[in-house]
Amino acid sequence: MVIAAQVAREPTEIGKQHGLADSTRDQVADELARRLISIFVSDDQQRRPVHGGARKFQTDPHWRDLVLFYEYFHGDNGAGIGASHQTGWTGLVAWLIKSRAVLSPDDVLEKGHDAVALRIMRSY
Repeated sequence: MVIAAQVAREPTEIGKQHGLADSTRDQVADELARRLISIFVSDDQQRRPVHGGARKFQTDPHWRDLVLFYEYFHGDNGAGIGASHQTGWTGLVAWLIKSRAVLSPDDVLEKGHDAVALRIMRSY
């Protein structure tokens, strides 16, 4: 995924390269989070891009909701590749999912990081 590798660059510059030319930093950050999360979320056919062609993980009811956080992802289809036994940077996706469910951007701006982190922890 090219976008994930460019996060350190100016967010609005990334936006211009990926069809978000008039977007604010918040909008670009939201789009990056949405794209990362979409790798792990089931589609209309109950398939997750992260599981790629692994039939057991895509169709077996005992395995399909076991979401693995791989080391790398295929750039075209989102399939997880590399180590699946260590989360590394992909553990960030769990935080993105949880924070989007519990917070608004205004919360972060108004209350600061510490208050926001505490609110996320209390929501568990």
